[in-house]
Amino acid sequence: MTLFEPGICRVDVAGGELVGASNRYTKTYADLAGLYEDQAAFAALVAANARSVAYEVTDFKPSANAGDMIIGVTRMEPGQVGREFYMTRGHIHARPNRPEMYYGESGQGLMLLESPAGDIRILEIGPRSMCYVPPYWIHRSVNVGAEQLVMTFAYPADSGQDYDIIAKAGGMKVRIVNDGEGGWTAVDNASYVPRPPELVERIMAMKD
Repeated sequence: MTLFEPGICRVDVAGGELVGASNRYTKTYADLAGLYEDQAAFAALVAANARSVAYEVTDFKPSANAGDMIIGVTRMEPGQVGREFYMTRGHIHARPNRPEMYYGESGQGLMLLESPAGDIRILEIGPRSMCYVPPYWIHRSVNVGAEQLVMTFAYPADSGQDYDIIAKAGGMKVRIVNDGEGGWTAVDNASYVPRPPELVERIMAMKD
């Protein structure tokens, strides 16, 4: 067996990136069609900022081997589409029994979590807070602050991502919106379609 060499990367909080990363993943506003409820507001946003980066992920991935780790930084811009705060696409891991950890570096955000059966959990993330995303939970980051949301993360290297589980359900069960008083609240997503019980059972039965 050949040993991998140890490595070190530096978190640039102000820049919102992992210095020494081996991968960079960006999403522009134009890439986020279908996420937001207010289509007219989204069209106006894209018309003005189509090529601007909405959020960016930089990570260090030594390998995709079971037992290895991916570490990285995610950076999200602040803002709203209509009443809804900016968010990531969100995903469940392709191997859904894999967990993930997020650590707040700067800004104020939420981790919106949904079980395959539709149970919702919402965790607030700020500087020096650590968020544990357990296995089998769909998760999405939401920036509810007035500045960039920067978080470090780590998860098993063989986890993979499944984005379609959200898209096929018409989004997540709730939307995070401005409460009109300087804060946020969760409201029902009118487009949400519950997953069939057989799909939920199949996901929950996956062990690898």
